[in-house]
Amino acid sequence: MPANASSPWHHHLWPWIIIGVLATSVTLSLTMVTIAVNNPDNLVNDNYYEAGKGINRSLDRELLGQSLKLKASVHLDELTGEVDLRLSGDSQPQTLELNLISPTQPEKDRKIMLTRSESEPGRYLGQLSDKVEGRRFVELLGTEKGQVWRLFEEEQVAHDTTLMLGDEALQGAEHLEK
Repeated sequence: MPANASSPWHHHLWPWIIIGVLATSVTLSLTMVTIAVNNPDNLVNDNYYEAGKGINRSLDRELLGQSLKLKASVHLDELTGEVDLRLSGDSQPQTLELNLISPTQPEKDRKIMLTRSESEPGRYLGQLSDKVEGRRFVELLGTEKGQVWRLFEEEQVAHDTTLMLGDEALQGAEHLEK
C-alpha cells in the first residue's frame, strides 16, 4: 500500500534514508577510532630533545668516517643471501655492523654483522636471512681506536645491485666540518 500524508512515519522512504546515512556515519566513525587506537603511529617521537642529541652524536660519527676517508660498496647476492662489503680507507676493524632501516616500518629493519675476510684485505662477509628490497636507510658502523664511525645514506636496495656508501657529501654538518 503506498504511503500518504496520514500514514505512519515508518511507511515513508525518506526517514529510512536519513536513518541509514546516520547509522553508516556512526559505524564508519567507530571503525576509524578502533583502527587508530589499535595501530598507533610509531613515527612520532615523544622525546624530541633526546632525538636531537642523538642527531649530533650521529654527525660526530659520520665526520669521523669522513676524516678516515671511508668508502664502501655493498653487494647483496639474491640466491645465497650473502652480503659482500668492500671497505676502503684508514680503518679496517675486525667486524662491521650493517643496518638496513625501513623509513616507515620498523619490522622490516635488518641488522647484519659482517666479519673481515682473512684472505682479502678490506672485504667483509655476512649473511642476510631474507630478501630486502625498496627504499632503505643504509647504515654501516665500525670502530677505530675506540671511537665509532658511521657511513649513512638513503639508497634504493635491491638484490644483485651494488650500493655505494661514502660517495655523497655529508648533509647537515657543514658547520661542524673543519
